[in-house]
Amino acid sequence: MKNDDIVKVVFAGGGTGGHIYPGLAIADELRSMAVERGRKIEIYWFGNSRGMDRDLVEKSGSVDRFVGIPSGKLRRYFSLQNFFDVFKILAGGFKSFFSLLSIKPDVLFSKGGFVSVPPCFAASVLGIPVLTHECDFTPGLATRINARSASKILVSYEQTKKFLAADKRDKAVATGNPIRPVFYSLGEESVENGKRFLFSGRSDYDEKKPILLVLGGSLGAHQINELVVENLDWLCGRFNVVHQCGAKDADSMPKNRSGYFLHPFIYKEMCDVIKCADVVLSRAGANSIWECAVLGKPLVLVPLCGSGTRGDQVDNAEYFRERGAAEVLLGEEANSENMKAALEKMLDADFRKKLADSSLALSVAAQVDGKRPARRIAEMILDSIGGREV
Repeated sequence: MKNDDIVKVVFAGGGTGGHIYPGLAIADELRSMAVERGRKIEIYWFGNSRGMDRDLVEKSGSVDRFVGIPSGKLRRYFSLQNFFDVFKILAGGFKSFFSLLSIKPDVLFSKGGFVSVPPCFAASVLGIPVLTHECDFTPGLATRINARSASKILVSYEQTKKFLAADKRDKAVATGNPIRPVFYSLGEESVENGKRFLFSGRSDYDEKKPILLVLGGSLGAHQINELVVENLDWLCGRFNVVHQCGAKDADSMPKNRSGYFLHPFIYKEMCDVIKCADVVLSRAGANSIWECAVLGKPLVLVPLCGSGTRGDQVDNAEYFRERGAAEVLLGEEANSENMKAALEKMLDADFRKKLADSSLALSVAAQVDGKRPARRIAEMILDSIGGREV
């Protein structure tokens, strides 16, 4: 490859923060590697032309250009919306094809979600190498479809390979779950930074109580929000309660409650916030639980389950529970009584440490030769550009 050539990488994915943030972590690693190797790199992101995708990607500063494409949802159940979404998917395919033709990328990397399927298909038609990554313990439908076009299928867990079609397992590589590089380099000053962000100007922070961080993902979690509100007196009597509730429920959450610190959404400061937390009550989205694992945080998980989900969060949560890294409240178990019982255990510092050590061990085990997942994946992306020295 000539020195004046530019490496062009397209990322595809979106729909939720769980499909975007890990990709941005990899994009940041790609930029670092390009500087190390004295290379020029351009990074593009193909995401949903509607929704949160553009806002999250462009605000990150990790990508040179966002390309919005029409996107339909891949549903496994009967819905009239499936009929209309077929046309959105076709439109997304055409937009992806001509955009890729114009950009001429060296490789396309899919971070999953229904929006990633048309770009992966278009890339395969154009002969552009495709890599795809699955964050969850079990692969989703988008990953199963994208696997047909991919030269490599990257998964977060070694055990995930058995859920792939038999003829695709040879292409599968367990990489761990990519998260922002900053999570691996936080020192004790991060604890103070987190506390300053959360409690500055509030006289009701009680340093004698542990900090309970409540997370519902980028969109919030109504079920968890209701549990918190129903038990707020009990919770605030034992913890400093930091609650990321999501934008949808923000207006209905209690205001000016002593010991209760409400935040509709946290992103930039999230690494410091998790670092200073003593316990995390959360959904079981792949990205958030991996961030907590890297920082060695004890978890109480309330996975999204039921008819509106394929069960990926349940699988993620069970994986952590089986390895002693989390307490899990599944389905009907997610009630006030069981939540308080799980959190009561967390008041014991020794119990918290036991879960925290197991949680940290999971993230350490995913590193190969000391390389964190985002770094390994970035190397694979560059290595996939055949016949040229990048």
